[in-house]
Amino acid sequence: MAISLDSKDRLIFALDVQDKNEAQRLVKLLQNRVGCFKVGLELFVKEGPEILKLIKDYSPADIFLDLKLHDIPATVRGALKSAEKLGAKYITIHSTEGEAILETSKEVKDSSLEVLAVTFLTSLHQSQLCKLGFEQTTKLSDLVLDRALKAQQSGCAGIICSGEEIAKVKQKCGDDFKVIVPGIRPEWSKISADDQSRITTPRKAIQAGADLIVVGRPIRDANNPDEAAQKIVSEISNSARQ
Repeated sequence: MAISLDSKDRLIFALDVQDKNEAQRLVKLLQNRVGCFKVGLELFVKEGPEILKLIKDYSPADIFLDLKLHDIPATVRGALKSAEKLGAKYITIHSTEGEAILETSKEVKDSSLEVLAVTFLTSLHQSQLCKLGFEQTTKLSDLVLDRALKAQQSGCAGIICSGEEIAKVKQKCGDDFKVIVPGIRPEWSKISADDQSRITTPRKAIQAGADLIVVGRPIRDANNPDEAAQKIVSEISNSARQ
């Protein structure tokens, strides 16, 4: 069972656009349709902290600063404190370096900023593990679970993982440890040149125990983004009742 949230608040919209003008258009359009806007590396580097202010000016939704921090612990701790001052609700750090980076989450443990550990990108496929130096018999789901447990023990609020690992992580880490799932593709969506590998639908993700789902292109590239967001919220609501 996932953490109790309203259906709308379980939908994070990935604001993966090139500039503030397009970001402003989508924030104004979806301001009351989604629970959170995710700002990724491209938009943050282009527009800086001002993009967070823009979101706050037009929407009551939370802000997810998806920067996937990966540096020496002292630098990451400083970045987390800066993100806290910017008013972000969530921020991501990489889990590849183990506890040294993960434990930087304690820097903001008494604040409203929640640190999420990135396990493996949803663009990664099981078949690619050997190229990364893992044994051929290694299961990607086992690696995700190991990183989830380390993140929980280190003080992170939750993790980012694909729909394939939700149930296993929830079973081992418990309901209070948040699982946020990108790579969401509704059955009705049509994505060209999709770079995501481990994908799932909103219904399957919620039923497996996801607390929040991240949706980008199925909403952004829809003929009617507002309608697309509403359809996903309805799917979340219906799945949560089943």
